[in-house]
Amino acid sequence: MMRPLAAIISKLYPPTCILCKAPGYNGLDLCSGCHKDLPYIWHGCNRCAKLLLTHTTNRKVTLCGSCQHKPPIFDSCKAVLSYADAVPYLITGFKFRQKLAYGRLLGNLLADKLAVNWQHRQHPKPTCIIPVPLHVKRLQERGFNQSLELSRMVARRLKLPIDIKNCTRIRRTIPQPGLTSSERLHNLDGAFRVKPVLPAWVAILDDVVTTGATANELAKTLKQSGVQYVEVWTVARVVDKY
Repeated sequence: MMRPLAAIISKLYPPTCILCKAPGYNGLDLCSGCHKDLPYIWHGCNRCAKLLLTHTTNRKVTLCGSCQHKPPIFDSCKAVLSYADAVPYLITGFKFRQKLAYGRLLGNLLADKLAVNWQHRQHPKPTCIIPVPLHVKRLQERGFNQSLELSRMVARRLKLPIDIKNCTRIRRTIPQPGLTSSERLHNLDGAFRVKPVLPAWVAILDDVVTTGATANELAKTLKQSGVQYVEVWTVARVVDKY
């Protein structure tokens, strides 16, 4: 149910689909048609969120081949969308062209998925959200941390605190896009510093997971500081079908 102020704003400024300009749907800046057309990950690897093709795999399969052979350091990953179709347009618009409405839409989609998952969790819930930090120079260039903005929407929905004080990026790395998997891993060596005061169970939040190198390096640093279980929450997972 909408809050009174939100209901008034919705009437004065009704939501409009970012993609086709039709009337918005369910309070989102997205129409029902475009909402249905987004590439949702309905069956993803529980460990890394890679797309598992249901017509070629048994629904009981919960891990991709890579995670069965060599699982990442983080313990689980939840992604709402594949990085395909309209998703790159929305994410790059938010991230590099300061289209904050795109970020609000993406954050709401992620919060929707996590809220449903939240109701059916069988294991403990994370104590806080840690947005993947930007190096101070990158933050000055971009003007905002996209992971932090997404985290704020998720945190409000799930009523979780955000921790931005105890995890920092201490080394400015080369932008990950365009690097090979091996280059991504080495590029992030020693990129993060974590104070040993964090709770045992945390959630990392990032806008996109490609190879998982960033999440893996941050999870490694967190676990070295005493964190026991690290979840990854992301809007989009780069398509890698198994």
